[in-house]
Amino acid sequence: MKTAVIALTTGGKKLARQVKTQLPGCFIDNRNIPVFDKIEDLWRQGLDSIICIMATGIVVRAIGKLCSDKMKDPAVLVLDEKGQFVISLLSGHLGGGNALSNTLAERLGAQAVITTASDVTGHTALDLWAKKNALVVDDKKKLTEKSAKLVNTGKLKIYTEFNFDCLPEDFTVVLNPKPADIIVSDNVFLESDSLILRPCSLVVGLGCNRGTQRDDFEIALNELFHDNALQLESICLFASIDLKEDEQGMLKFAAIKKQKIKFYAKEQLNSVANVSSSAVVFAATGAKGVAEPAALLAAQTPFGSGKLIVRKRKWKDVTAAVAMKQIHLVA
Repeated sequence: MKTAVIALTTGGKKLARQVKTQLPGCFIDNRNIPVFDKIEDLWRQGLDSIICIMATGIVVRAIGKLCSDKMKDPAVLVLDEKGQFVISLLSGHLGGGNALSNTLAERLGAQAVITTASDVTGHTALDLWAKKNALVVDDKKKLTEKSAKLVNTGKLKIYTEFNFDCLPEDFTVVLNPKPADIIVSDNVFLESDSLILRPCSLVVGLGCNRGTQRDDFEIALNELFHDNALQLESICLFASIDLKEDEQGMLKFAAIKKQKIKFYAKEQLNSVANVSSSAVVFAATGAKGVAEPAALLAAQTPFGSGKLIVRKRKWKDVTAAVAMKQIHLVA
């Protein structure tokens, strides 16, 4: 973590030097400029955390106009100049403020001051659990609502289509998404009151005629995902045959989607069993199929083989199929 330390008094500056020795990647900002300007400048630099050794009121007034998004704001810690307390003031969960406060307090022999409800009550912090499992939160309002419900009731119902080694003790697994408080899925759930946590686990296998335009891929994928109620944002990778490594329309489409493409030789594609085959494709490429085997190959993980969830569909110039990576949720 890249961390800045700011102190105002002689005693505070002495403590700042001690803090610096305890935290790798930490630096002391000794610039002789007003403290409000200093904090704002450090904020704009995109640091992971800012440690302020001064009165909490000063820091609150300084950061009030800077706070915008708890998923982006840096962690802000406040220490008294005697090093008795380490206050996690901002971005305690996703920003790592609570963890940093506990670490620093332990190393300084101080008392960490943590006020986030889930930490105080001992319940699962939903934002941290989602981050730990690489799950994307699309609706921050629902995240807040379900976090409050967990603190108030002590339990949340969760529905998932994925495997799990273990889940937090305050989660109850349900077999139907309708009553769930949390749904972990790559599917679209319209008008659901649940918090949807989305893993990026979908691999799209692509085949095409030579010279296919970027927009043709866009149209095909939009139709395919709409018809199968899948989230386009859950795509983590594209895959195809190595003969398409120079296919400009495909490359441009992947670039717009900010995704990589994995290319496979015909021998690799032919090694995949239980996929659709095409005599036309074989005559042109030497591979019995492209979209399905490419998707399955690219969906392999240390947890096992991928699962073909949408078999190949053909448009005029594009063929596409979708495989799902195995995801294992942990507590």
